[in-house]
Amino acid sequence: MTILIHNGAVLTMQPGAEVIPLGWVLIAGDRIEDVGAGAAPERLLSQADQLIDATHMAIMPGMVNAHTHLSQSFMRGLGDDKPLLQWLKEVMWPIQGAFTAEEMHWASMVGLLENVRCGVTSVNQHHKLPAPEMSDAALAAAEQIGLRFQLARGWVDRGASAETADDILHEMMRLHERWHDQQDGRLTISFGPMAAWRCSDESMRRFVAQARQWEMPTHIHVAESQDEIEMMLERNGLRHIEWLDHLGVLGPDLQLVHCVQVTAAEIDMMADSGALVVHCPTSNMYLASGIAPIPEMVQQGVPVALGTDGSASHNSQDLLETLKMAILLAKVGRGDPTAMVPIDALHMVTTAGAQVMGRQDIGQLKTGFKADITLVNLNRLHTMPVHQVQSALVYNCNGPDVDTVLVDGQVLLSGGKLTMVDEAEVLARSREAASRLLERAGVTA
Repeated sequence: MTILIHNGAVLTMQPGAEVIPLGWVLIAGDRIEDVGAGAAPERLLSQADQLIDATHMAIMPGMVNAHTHLSQSFMRGLGDDKPLLQWLKEVMWPIQGAFTAEEMHWASMVGLLENVRCGVTSVNQHHKLPAPEMSDAALAAAEQIGLRFQLARGWVDRGASAETADDILHEMMRLHERWHDQQDGRLTISFGPMAAWRCSDESMRRFVAQARQWEMPTHIHVAESQDEIEMMLERNGLRHIEWLDHLGVLGPDLQLVHCVQVTAAEIDMMADSGALVVHCPTSNMYLASGIAPIPEMVQQGVPVALGTDGSASHNSQDLLETLKMAILLAKVGRGDPTAMVPIDALHMVTTAGAQVMGRQDIGQLKTGFKADITLVNLNRLHTMPVHQVQSALVYNCNGPDVDTVLVDGQVLLSGGKLTMVDEAEVLARSREAASRLLERAGVTA
C-alpha cells in the first residue's frame, strides 16, 4: 500500500531543513519512502494507491504527548482552583480509588481519541491505577485505536496506596511479558514511580536498575510544587534532583516530569546525566505550581519534551494548544520575547518526544522513518494569512484544525473523522460510565 501526501507545506523537523513551503511525502507500508519539494512527480501521482491532497495544510511528524493520565478524562473541571496537594487529596485520589476496569476503558478511549483528534500519534501514559485490569484496559484501548502508546506503570511504596517492592516487580514482569513491544512495537511498557516523596531510596535504586536491565525508561514526577520540595528536605535534606543524583540513578533513561522547582545546580546535574525533562506548562499554571526554567535547561543541553498532563489539570488533551502555552510561559518567565521561538516548541513534540518513546525512527519526516504523520489545516480564518508555517502552528492552531492523522501508515483520522471507532458510541458509553463513577466516589460537580 502506497500513500502520496502532496501539495502541502512539509515540516520535516530535520536539522537545518525544517520547512519545505510546497512538497510531498510518499509512504510505502508503515514507512516513509521519500520526501520531496515542489509538485509531486506525475509518476508518483499515477502509481500511488491513495492520494491525500494537503493543499493549504501543514504536513508534519505526528506529535508525541509525553505525559498524561488517561483516567483523568473523567475528572475535567472537578479540581478547579486548588493547589496540587489539596487537588490530589480531595478530588483525584478519591475518584481514582472508585474506578472499575470498564470505566478505565472508556476514560482511556476518550483521552486517546482526543489525542488523535489533536494530531498526536504517540502517547506516554503515566498510569496511576495499579490493579492489573486497569493497566490492561488502557493498553487494550490503545491497541484498538492503533496509535503508539507507552504505559509508564505508576508505583509508590510509601504512604497511602503503597505497594510492596515484590508486588510491584511481579506486576511489571507480567506487563513486560504480556504487552511490551506488541502490535509491531507500538505498545511498550516503562517504570513510572509517581513522585519522589512517595518512593523509598531502596525501591528507586532497585527499579531503575531493573528498568535498565529490560532497556526501559523510568518516568517520574519531580519538583512540581514547593510543598513537595519541603517534604523531601524534611525527609533527607535533599531536593528532588539532588536526591536522584545521590541515589546514582540519573541518566539518559530518566524522564523527569515537571521540574518546576529546580535550582541551577540541579539543572547542571540533569545536563551532566543526559536526563530528559517533560514540560507540562498548562498543568503548572492550572495548579499555580510555578514556571519551569525551560530556556535555562535547553541552554544547558537538557532535552525537553512536552506533555498535556491529565485532563483534570489541563481540561483537554490539546497538544497544539499546549505548544502556545509553553512558548508564552517561557517568554513571560524570563521577561524575554526571544526565550523560545516556534521551532523550539515544535521540536519538543517531535524530535524530543521521540526520545520519550524510545524510538529513533519517529519525530521527523525522513526516508526510512515510521509513517507517523499529522496534517493540520491552515486554511482557517484564525490562521490567515500564513507567512510562516511554524508560527501558524504554534501561535494560531489548535486541536480542531487537525485534518488527518496516520500511524504506521494507517489512517486514524481522515478529513477530521475518526476511522477506527464509532465516536458517537464512545461519547454515549463514556458519559454513562463517568456518571456511575462519580456517584460511587461520592464526588459532585
